[in-house]
Amino acid sequence: MAAPVTDLSAVMVTAPIPLVHWLAILPVALCISLGALLLMLRSFPRLQAWIAITGLAVLVLLDAALLRQVVQHGPLTMVMGRWLPPFGIAFTVDILGALMALAAAIVALAAGIYALSDTTESGRRYGFFPLLMLLISGVTGAFLTGDIFNLYVWFEVLLISSFGLLILGSERAQIDGALKYAVLNLIATTLFLISVGILYASFGTLNMADIAERSAGLAGTAPLMTLACLFLLAFAMKAAAFPVNFWLPASYHTPRIAVSALFAGLLTKVGVYALLRVLVMLLPAERDELSLLIAIVGALTVLVGALGALAETDLRRLLGYVVISGIGNMLIGAALGTADGLGGAVFYALHSVVLMTALYLLVGEAGRRGGSFSLAALGGLYRQNGCFAAISFILLFAACGLPPFSGFWPKVLLVKASLDLGAWWLAGAILLGGFLLTIAIGRVFLLAYWRPSPLLLPPMRTGWTAGLPLAALTILVIGFGILPEQLLQLVRSAADGLADPSAYIFSVFPEGALQ
Repeated sequence: MAAPVTDLSAVMVTAPIPLVHWLAILPVALCISLGALLLMLRSFPRLQAWIAITGLAVLVLLDAALLRQVVQHGPLTMVMGRWLPPFGIAFTVDILGALMALAAAIVALAAGIYALSDTTESGRRYGFFPLLMLLISGVTGAFLTGDIFNLYVWFEVLLISSFGLLILGSERAQIDGALKYAVLNLIATTLFLISVGILYASFGTLNMADIAERSAGLAGTAPLMTLACLFLLAFAMKAAAFPVNFWLPASYHTPRIAVSALFAGLLTKVGVYALLRVLVMLLPAERDELSLLIAIVGALTVLVGALGALAETDLRRLLGYVVISGIGNMLIGAALGTADGLGGAVFYALHSVVLMTALYLLVGEAGRRGGSFSLAALGGLYRQNGCFAAISFILLFAACGLPPFSGFWPKVLLVKASLDLGAWWLAGAILLGGFLLTIAIGRVFLLAYWRPSPLLLPPMRTGWTAGLPLAALTILVIGFGILPEQLLQLVRSAADGLADPSAYIFSVFPEGALQ
């Protein structure tokens, strides 16, 4: 007797999967596979480095192809195990996720090249490059996943690898910084997990598209405001927003410069991305209710970061406060919730990913040239090398939001969005924060570059491992400022996708799929 034929079309993908859909998971698969390979090659640190650099270059190409596909054809979904969502774990990539993943890959490649000369032999043997690939897999996975529990998982992956990178070297300052970093991030992760549990109990699903479709219908019947508040607190802690920002300047200056650059460029932006994805796309009504609170937190974060930068004399700690101030601008965009506000937040996030990575690499080179990271001991860097001083001028003043550099346009969008809603005080906070940062950055340039050095600094060349990533990131900073049209179009499309997730939902649940 023939066995009964089971129809799996209602719960499983039965049609052949187009090859292009594999682009949604290839970046993460590449990073994890290379991380495992590099771990097996721990006895060959030089080979490890070149495999990692090659892999990161391939990652940039994959993410660029993914962005091109999403821009031309809309959001892309790949479901694990061929199970139809919401049963299968989905990777769903829209313009926002693809943009952030590409930016992350670019700065990871830049930091990896810089690490060729920045990391010690023992640092490589103890796993710098495997941990680097694991970190990028966590960051990329967070940007590309379409499942909120998987977002938590990728947070854990990047958190574990960041612990390892933070303590490479085992110096006292690193252990102290890692302790502060670990405690607050573990609290945030616990809050995130609790929030995911409540969300699953309320919705019965963890698929983001499914949640976005159901959230409006559950208003008044589920603790959505409690969920929104928990998510806001968890992501604000991870993004280093006021008043839970003190861990960042206490830890980011302690590891190697390549590690600090990666952390400053990527980790806080994952928190901002998660906040935008969850509060704006999944819980829009609750975000509206919390908009004033988010705006106040954002404005205070901008000002606290700028004032902290004014008070600092250590260049690495000063940059930590610049990171914090930028996070405030992104939160203001999330609070405004308009097309210009969300577009400004996304643009600022991309700008900050590139700029903060470049600034830490720049400070690493300045410390090598001047023999110190203290403003009291530095001087004469302009006379030592004019080309290095010119790159420094561009990157330092891009951090203030001055034209014609990349930080100018997102601030224009945010100020315009604030004034359009009558929130003049938010526009004032953005402009005041920029003014205070300009004073802080001007002070750095005057003391470290224009002031004569107390010591006789010999002429010093910049090696290609520092010069190449610095030059490439500086070109991006200038290009975003002088030719912003295409990027403005992309960030507006990303903002529209957050405000109206219908295309995102259709990618996961096309006609005829299980809903």
